[in-house]
Amino acid sequence: MSTSPSSTGTAGTSGPLDRSRTVERELVHRSSVAEVLLTDVRPAAGCADVFEAAAAWPRAHATFPRDGSQRHSPLVLVETLRQLGLYIPLRFHGVPAACHAIITDLYFRLAPEREPAAGPGATEVTCRARVGGVRRAPGGTVTGLRLDVSFTARGAVFGQGGGGVRFVDGAGYAALRGRGAGPAEPCRTRTGAYRPPAAALTVNHPQDAVLAEDGGGLLVAPADPLHPFLFDHPSDHVPGMVLLEAARQAAAYRSGGALARPRAGRLKAVRFTELAPSARVLCTRHHTTCVFRVVQDGTPTAYGTLSYP
Repeated sequence: MSTSPSSTGTAGTSGPLDRSRTVERELVHRSSVAEVLLTDVRPAAGCADVFEAAAAWPRAHATFPRDGSQRHSPLVLVETLRQLGLYIPLRFHGVPAACHAIITDLYFRLAPEREPAAGPGATEVTCRARVGGVRRAPGGTVTGLRLDVSFTARGAVFGQGGGGVRFVDGAGYAALRGRGAGPAEPCRTRTGAYRPPAAALTVNHPQDAVLAEDGGGLLVAPADPLHPFLFDHPSDHVPGMVLLEAARQAAAYRSGGALARPRAGRLKAVRFTELAPSARVLCTRHHTTCVFRVVQDGTPTAYGTLSYP
């Protein structure tokens, strides 16, 4: 997506973070303003590599269910992290807007006893992000960095998250993708695959399911290939958020609902997961930890862990 960093904003200003409007949707790679969680991002006073940000978490997200305790889904935290990992480099590190962002890995962890309950309206979350591991091309353009973020609400730090992101220009992306990139068409469910009911996958609606099952196991097969959150804009590969949600649904399904809401997780992408053929999710439970792998045509494309209370 081509974007143009705005000259407006609150960079360099003092005072409370602005919570009255969202940041530019283009700078977090969202087509819908409704899916933009950040409302303000600015450098922290006296710290060139630290940023403060405000986010508004909706009381009820259409995609991610709560577990009955009124806590927000952990994947809303991950989405906030993803948006920070795009906005900060584009807005403050001079990354060209036409570059492709590639998330290499991510992690998150929550302190359930300090998590904010969803009340009337949106939950106001404050983020403190530290940038490190900045890599530059010979000409000085940023080609990658790492981000570590703490999340605070109502005076308590309740979560951490971080990860790495690479930036490549159009030519570099084409070379990296080679023949692997197919047309930007949505994932299709394999003929004959069985779609588990929404309750078995612990999702709100059948359209939120991203798994199907055939004789060989669980497939990454979104029920809604035009899902307003998971496929907010066209992509030539399966987005990382879809893979993480597929792993979460696989753990819930294989455990009979016992492992539904992770308190921590990690995802490492080793190569792109193509839109076709359908990738498989292999999920192994070890007490309260689920180890998962995403495999496509016999080749691992991503792996990680999900931990539960």
